[in-house]
Amino acid sequence: MLKMLIPVVDHGGAVQAARYAAFMFLEHCVSEVKLLEVLEPIDQGRTAAFHSRSSLLRKEKHAMLAPLIEARSILEDAGVPYKWKRVFGRGTKAIAAYAATTQSDVVVIDASHFGFFRRLIVLANLWRHTTTPVTMLH
Repeated sequence: MLKMLIPVVDHGGAVQAARYAAFMFLEHCVSEVKLLEVLEPIDQGRTAAFHSRSSLLRKEKHAMLAPLIEARSILEDAGVPYKWKRVFGRGTKAIAAYAATTQSDVVVIDASHFGFFRRLIVLANLWRHTTTPVTMLH
């Protein structure tokens, strides 16, 4: 039985990955799902010069709330046991570090809303930073 890690890296969410996890759970292939919300560091960037850190953090959490709720509701409806965690850091490095610490068997990313080059960059960076197998759904 696999331990699956599903990162929610942007506002596009992880709906396809949650559906895939629910299907795999019903087929008795997945025992546990870890849902990881990855938020970029707020302090780095040009907007930090013009807005307060707390307002930027509140805005980012609010934008990520809808896709996270949708993925969680899919997992709950299927009865999939899952754990949810929020981390701050650069996307692929944060995912790779969390996959290593939790000993996940596979990382499943919903890339249905990514363009071709973004898919390529995310996949290449994850392959470079982790030894955990990565699956992209589109």
